[in-house]
Amino acid sequence: MNTQTVSLIGRVLMAVIFFYSSFNKITGPEETLALIRSSGLPFAPVAYAASLMVELGGALALVFGFQLRIAAAILAAFSVVTGLAFHNHLADQAQVYNLLKNFAMAGGLLQLVAFARPKA
Repeated sequence: MNTQTVSLIGRVLMAVIFFYSSFNKITGPEETLALIRSSGLPFAPVAYAASLMVELGGALALVFGFQLRIAAAILAAFSVVTGLAFHNHLADQAQVYNLLKNFAMAGGLLQLVAFARPKA
């Protein structure tokens, strides 16, 4: 496989979690809004809309390579912020695992920021 194919496969694999989360937000907005409210974040409807745009738009940008470094940087920041906001009960091992997953996702996305080649 050439490097472009491997890069595409990697980007699609990174995008899957954001597509999945977007789908859940679209099909269950009330559950998502309740989760946002329960975390103590203000302006739940605004946070809902912003997170949907970031996840869906970012996932599409990853897959198609559009503004890749910018999209990856936004998704990396989003992953860290949402990890800290929603997986901060460190006495719960599952929460620690999910926080570390978000950090690992951010790390992979930052690799795109650092090393992704712009489309010719």
